[in-house]
Amino acid sequence: MDAAAAAGTSIMKRSRAAPEHQAEFDAFYAGNIGQITAQMRAYTGDHAEAEDIAAEAFCRALIRWKILSRYDNPATWVRRVAWNLATSRLRRGAFVRRFTRRQHLADVEGPGPDRVDLERALAQLGERHRKAIILHYIAGMSGAEIADQEQVAESTVRTWLARGRAALAERLRIDESEEQQ
Repeated sequence: MDAAAAAGTSIMKRSRAAPEHQAEFDAFYAGNIGQITAQMRAYTGDHAEAEDIAAEAFCRALIRWKILSRYDNPATWVRRVAWNLATSRLRRGAFVRRFTRRQHLADVEGPGPDRVDLERALAQLGERHRKAIILHYIAGMSGAEIADQEQVAESTVRTWLARGRAALAERLRIDESEEQQ
């Protein structure tokens, strides 16, 4: 069981929710934790951080489950909370990264070069383009679903995706040409 699943299970055990709400939340959690964790992994570039963020978002959903369970798609609410948590953590993490660079601390061996290149290229995209790319290609959301979640027109999402793909392709092409030299 991963950290996010353990956190959700622990919260459910302590919850005073009615049994039918617990079963409903359990099913919701099981059906969405993997996808939301994967999205946060792509956004943050860190699997453990992604699990923590997803667990926190689901814990917040559990507290509000009586209300959220009536939503057309409660996963949209959880996803938005997770994105907000991730953005806040990334902003706070900027200080740590600057400190680490100044201290010249050794890096721990990480993922393979293709994954690093993709994560680096994604990190260079603007937040809206990066978010649209991740939600569309990793979360498998349609343009209409992204537009609904982000509260923008579907044509705006299409623009974000087109510009995001173009920028991502350009950044990956630059990396390839640097390696060939």
